[in-house]
Order: sequence, then structure tokens, then C-alpha cells
Amino acid sequence: MPTPDIRIPTELLPTDGRFGCGPSKVRLEALQALADTKASFLGTSHRQDTVKNMVGRLRGGLREFFALPDGYEVVLGNGGATTFWDIATFGLIEHRSQHLVCGEFSSKFADAARDAPHLALPSVIESAPGTRPYAVVKEGIDTYCLVHNETSTGVSMDIARPATTSAANNQLVIVDATSAAGGLPVDPNQFDCYYFAPQKCFASDGGLWVALCSPAALNRIAAIAATDRWIPASLDLATALDNSTKNQTYNTPALATIFLFVQQLEWMNGQGGLAWSAGRCAQSAGIIYDWAAARPFATPFVADPASRSNVVATIDLEGIDANVVSAVLRANGIVDTDSYRKLGRNQLRIALFPAIEPDDIRLLTKSIDHVVAELQRN
Repeated sequence: MPTPDIRIPTELLPTDGRFGCGPSKVRLEALQALADTKASFLGTSHRQDTVKNMVGRLRGGLREFFALPDGYEVVLGNGGATTFWDIATFGLIEHRSQHLVCGEFSSKFADAARDAPHLALPSVIESAPGTRPYAVVKEGIDTYCLVHNETSTGVSMDIARPATTSAANNQLVIVDATSAAGGLPVDPNQFDCYYFAPQKCFASDGGLWVALCSPAALNRIAAIAATDRWIPASLDLATALDNSTKNQTYNTPALATIFLFVQQLEWMNGQGGLAWSAGRCAQSAGIIYDWAAARPFATPFVADPASRSNVVATIDLEGIDANVVSAVLRANGIVDTDSYRKLGRNQLRIALFPAIEPDDIRLLTKSIDHVVAELQRN
């Protein structure tokens, strides 16, 4: 089907049309800072001070941003959060895990644990897309695997240790935070490992994972490393930890990803840290959800307001084809508002990450209103 020829008036267009849920909008100031390094950063050795100092800035900036307690370590490596699911099955889950599943991405970690031959079958607690599950303390579970934000559906949940669990009882809480980290509030005392990739709220590129690890998680890493469990070197958390404390990675990282990550992180720290960035995302969320509630053709997909994400908004459309709306927006320079492909709903999915101006979210709603009015008229 050809895309309808609808022109959105210039005054309704966002100043920046990137609303994708990953890779996300990268601030132009960060790109300019990278260009300004000329030949002094890209193309240099990641084992030398030029890059190691940048990794040190990254680790120190994350410690400040998340207000990490004493004893927590910032560990990083290559491969992204998808790789970290495999890493966790080797180096964090001791015998049996419990997984909360509420969409495509949270289900993949549960699958990884289920397929690992050295682990017992996991406990999986699943809820329908658009809703959130709740952990249930069970005997024999040593690792509770939570998800802070399900990117595919726009569901988020507060992070809290399941009742009666504790690191003292050899029970870890690990949290998939890829689209949440940097945009949703979190208390480090409520997790033992909070892992994510930088292509969402941290406005960088993919291919890197970061794990914020408590002393209990570090003890678990060391204890597993001391067993006869076979772990590939590239997935070995003990190896990643050793390299991270030296401000480097086991194998060569994407230097541009690290640089852009640092630029975004230091910008957010300079604005007020996590409290500021979470507040900015909440402001954008209020704009998009209030708009949807006031339109006869739009409804927030997540029915429970308390479970609606402040970093990924999913909006169902009725009586109008969301794919056509997204195609027209794209033709006008507003990109990546498409729904998650496997969810199969007639909806828009819109990133609300800190790099995105709330005023651009407001202009996006005006642009959608214009497109819908034109489609209904024709």
C-alpha cells in the first residue's frame, strides 16, 4: 500500500524526530564531542590510558548516578543485555532461578535458564502482555530474576526484593533494566545485579552490557568461578570483573559506544542525576498518556496506570491503521513509532527516554492528531 501523501505543518513537527525504543536518539552535542576528538580517541588501543580513562569515567559516573553503596562494583563487557542472559546462567544462577515474564524480552531470559543443562528447571511466573507479574518466594530458589521495564509492551514495575529473601540466605535479586536504567527510579539496596545496555536511556549505541553488582553478587561470582562449572571466557563474569576493575574489557569494545555513553551519563549527572532524568521521563509520560486519554481513537495499552512505563509508551489506536500513521510520520521525518512486531497490535510504541525533549513529545501528539484528521477526512 502506498503511503498517503500527507504533509505535516512545520510548526507541528518535533525539533528532533527520533522516537525509537532502541537504538535511541543520540544527542547531537554528544556526536559533536566525539567528532571533536579527531584522531585522539577512535582508532587507539583500549589497553592504553586514553580509553581506560574513559572507561573509568563511565564506571565512576554510574556509581554517582545510581548512588551505589560501598562494596558495589560496576562491571562491563561486550555483547549487550541479550548476551548477559547467557552470562547470568553461567555465572550468577547457582542452581535454580525464578523469572518474571511479561513480554518478549523477559521471556528470553527464562528460556536461557530453562535450556542451561547445568541448572534445574526455573520457576516462571508469567502474566499477559500489558500486565505485570509478581514474584513468589519458593524453597530452593537462589536467584530471583526481575524485569524493571518490558520494552516490548510498555509495562514497568517497582523493584523490591521479594518478601523474606536476602543475600544472607544466599538469595540474589537480579534485574533486567535495559530500557529502564537511567529513566526509572531504583534503590540499589533492592537488587544484587542491575544490568542493562546503553542504547536506550543512555543514548549511546548497542553492543555493551553493564552490571551493577552488590557484594553478595560478587561473592556468588567468585563462588561459582571456584567450582568445576565450565564457562566460556567471553561469558565469564569473574573475567569481566577482573578487567572492569582495571577500567577495560576482556576483548575490544566499540570505543564510540563508550564515549557516547559517557557523554550522556555526564550530561544527566550534571542536570541532577537519576532524580532529574526520571522526572523528565515522567513528564513526557504524562504528556503522552494524557493525550491518549483525551482522544477517541487512542488508548494506553497498559490498563493499570501504576504499571504504565515512563520510558516506553504503547498506545492502541482504534478505527485508524497504526502502520499507516507510522508510515506518514516517517515520511515527515518522525521515525520509529512502530509497534513491537511480535506483539501484533494496532498500536504506536514511543520512547520517552531522557534525551528526548518533553516538548518534542507534545509536538509528536500534535503531529499524530494532524495525520489522523487527514486520514479520517480522506
